Amino acid sequence: MYWKECCRGNEKVKFNNCAGNKGVRYETNSLDFKVRADGTMYAVHQVQMASKQLILMVTAWDPQTLGRWEAIVRFLVGEKLQHNGHKPKGRKSGPVDLAQQQSDTLLPWRQHQSAKGLRRQKRDWVIPPINVPENSRGPFPQQLVRIRSDKDKEIHIRYSITGVGADQPPMEVFSIDPVSGRMYVTRPMDREERASYHLRAHAVDMNGNKVENPIDLYIYVIDMNDNRPEFINQVYNGSVDEGSKPGTYVMTVTANDADDSTTANGMVRYRIVTQTPQSPSQNMFTINSETGDIVTVAAGLDREKVQQYMVIVQATDMEGNLNYGLSNTATAIITVTDVNDNPPEFTTSTYSGEVPENRVEVVVANLTVMDRDQPHSPNWNAIYRIISGDPSGHFTIRTDPVTNEGMVTVVKAVDYEMNRAFMLTVMVSNQAPLASGIQMSFQSTAGVTISVTDVNEAPYFPTNHKLIRLEEGVPTGTVLTTFSAVDPDRFMQQAVRYSKLSDPANWLNINATNGQITTAAVLDRESDYIKNNVYEATFLAADNGIPPASGTGTLQIYLIDINDNAPELLPKEAQICEKPNLNVINITAADADIDPNVGPFVFELPSVPSAVRKNWTITRLNGDYAQLSLRIMYLEAGVYDVPIIVTDSGNPPLYNTSIIKVKVCPCDENGDCTTIGAVAAAGLGTGAIIAILICIIILLTMVLLFVVWMKRREKERHTKQLLIDPEDDVRDNILKYDEEGGGEEDQDYDLSQLQQPETMDHVLNKAPGVRRVDERPIGAEPQYPIRPVIPHPGDIGDFINEGLRAADNDPTAPPYDSLLVFDYEGSGSTAGSVSSLNSSSSGDQDYDYLNDWGPRFKKLADMYGGGEED
Repeated sequence: MYWKECCRGNEKVKFNNCAGNKGVRYETNSLDFKVRADGTMYAVHQVQMASKQLILMVTAWDPQTLGRWEAIVRFLVGEKLQHNGHKPKGRKSGPVDLAQQQSDTLLPWRQHQSAKGLRRQKRDWVIPPINVPENSRGPFPQQLVRIRSDKDKEIHIRYSITGVGADQPPMEVFSIDPVSGRMYVTRPMDREERASYHLRAHAVDMNGNKVENPIDLYIYVIDMNDNRPEFINQVYNGSVDEGSKPGTYVMTVTANDADDSTTANGMVRYRIVTQTPQSPSQNMFTINSETGDIVTVAAGLDREKVQQYMVIVQATDMEGNLNYGLSNTATAIITVTDVNDNPPEFTTSTYSGEVPENRVEVVVANLTVMDRDQPHSPNWNAIYRIISGDPSGHFTIRTDPVTNEGMVTVVKAVDYEMNRAFMLTVMVSNQAPLASGIQMSFQSTAGVTISVTDVNEAPYFPTNHKLIRLEEGVPTGTVLTTFSAVDPDRFMQQAVRYSKLSDPANWLNINATNGQITTAAVLDRESDYIKNNVYEATFLAADNGIPPASGTGTLQIYLIDINDNAPELLPKEAQICEKPNLNVINITAADADIDPNVGPFVFELPSVPSAVRKNWTITRLNGDYAQLSLRIMYLEAGVYDVPIIVTDSGNPPLYNTSIIKVKVCPCDENGDCTTIGAVAAAGLGTGAIIAILICIIILLTMVLLFVVWMKRREKERHTKQLLIDPEDDVRDNILKYDEEGGGEEDQDYDLSQLQQPETMDHVLNKAPGVRRVDERPIGAEPQYPIRPVIPHPGDIGDFINEGLRAADNDPTAPPYDSLLVFDYEGSGSTAGSVSSLNSSSSGDQDYDYLNDWGPRFKKLADMYGGGEED
């Protein structure tokens, strides 16, 4: 490596500003140079450079105004050769001569001696960066530089380096000879993996003591063009409106180069390689070589001719030099978007259709158009309007979203008798407005002829509902009115026939030919079929067309009231005290008629029979109410029929004699009928009332005695049940189920069932089914203890206890009506007869052994065993 001396510490470059450099501070981008406050630049130490010029960036900034200025300073370096040659790297050689030592040896640690012989320590040098080209082919290790201290002449020094690439991952990229201080790179470098390294060099003596302060070493990897530009996407999608002017922005493509972007290695340039299709020009687009922006360069973009372009874009580094640079390609797909530059046009100038009269929501004609714009877009969607020919708004045009056709639809019924045909003028346009500069075509309008066909229409009643007024009670056969219908089919000769559709009371008749209405019965306003004085009937009018049509009409008859109902007296029943002046009966009248054929009413008592006016009197309160009271001082209790004549105010007036059933009864001090008085008023005498009360008391007494007798009988029944010994075996008792027979002697019992059977064959051979309760169940026989042939007297008690225990655990044991068998020994017995235990008074018999038979024979032992002691 050849090093050239640049400058020493006394060379100066001065900077001035307009204010005389007051307060301005300076900085450089190099650690080898600094700028004083007066603007003088100086080198902080001896610097060796590998090029003939040095370019620095100096920044001046004012802390008061915060202003910043930058300037580029270029130094021309004078050459001063200090070597005769250079030995190739990688070879072993002898001691390095002085010239070579000065050219490739860094002396980061120097000492100087003053004129008086005193030694002063200057600050350490700042080592310039070490540049290493990437992808070097070696051989490795490859020497970079030699680091030494001038103290190595006095003592033995050991050198080492630390930092990323030395003792930190990635490990051992750099190494140093601890004795000579030569630093090596051990493998090829990759700037894209790591662009720089920061190491520290250390110098210690043989004992490990620090001789010099650590020095920073900066190693920069010099970039080489070893990476192609890479597009972010292989396919880019963009769009541009058709008809766009030249220079319209379309899209941007971007490629990145991993190489150093500050050098030509990473400077990418773009160009268009091919365009498909090449219509209407082969150069419809251009690309900015530096930014990758694609813009239109020619006019004539038409979506209806070319909908999409495919452009191949190439990115090349080395500032686009195709000879030295590396390249890559990507595809840009440019879609030409539609604008409304084609107005819709009718496929024909005239259309025709037909519609029946009185029909709505019927499509009568389909209008077809042609539009070359993008289908199913606002530029293609058609909108139809009726310009003329339909002043009443009978039609509208709806757009079919799929076919874009216009459907002429009837929205208001048409009448053949009024309009036999329509001549419509329609216009079509797009949902989106036309692009600027595009005019509507004359083919955007068309004519539509719609014919109306006649159909048989139903007759209708011009006046519906029709109301007439007349008095009720008109005689049968009276002509009320003529309720006729009109047939709208003026161009058809048709006859109309009438009939009843609804006549709730069947009061009316209608003439089938002319619609004349007559009465079939007397009309009564007070009928239940009348609502608010109105009677309503419905009639049908039908023509004889094909097919026949019919219409309905409603006739309303308002009935005027006449005085045809006599008043009725209310209430029908009442009660009053047998003494006068205690209370009265309020009465009124009800009339089915309405005003003026109702009140005020006149109330009076008839003169016949004479007892009515003798016993009763009536007083009128107002036109609708009166009071009935007793005339005499006392009237015997009972029910009396009091006739009263009531007359209304009609013209002529009507009267009615009504009878009120009045109950006369004794009253208490409050004027209310007593209980006895109410009964007496019902028609019973005092003797009858007393008899009834006595009967009620006797009946209650009998019921009470019966209840007491039932309770005593229930108590005796409970007492008898308590007298039964609870220890008695209920299986030995006969259960009674309220059967009243002649007694036990009337029952026919089979006593043979209580004996021990000789054999069980007749039971085992019996067919399965329901058995009697006195049958012994069939099952496994219990294992009773075997009786010894010659029993010991002391074993009899144990034998009986074991037999009892076995019987208790026997599932086939009672309850059933049979003998309890402990052991069946056949017809004979080996035990001999117990008759040998006679009651002889002979003293030769010893009965003391009975005490050994257990507690059950204790009583017998006491009777016989103690005979000699007596």
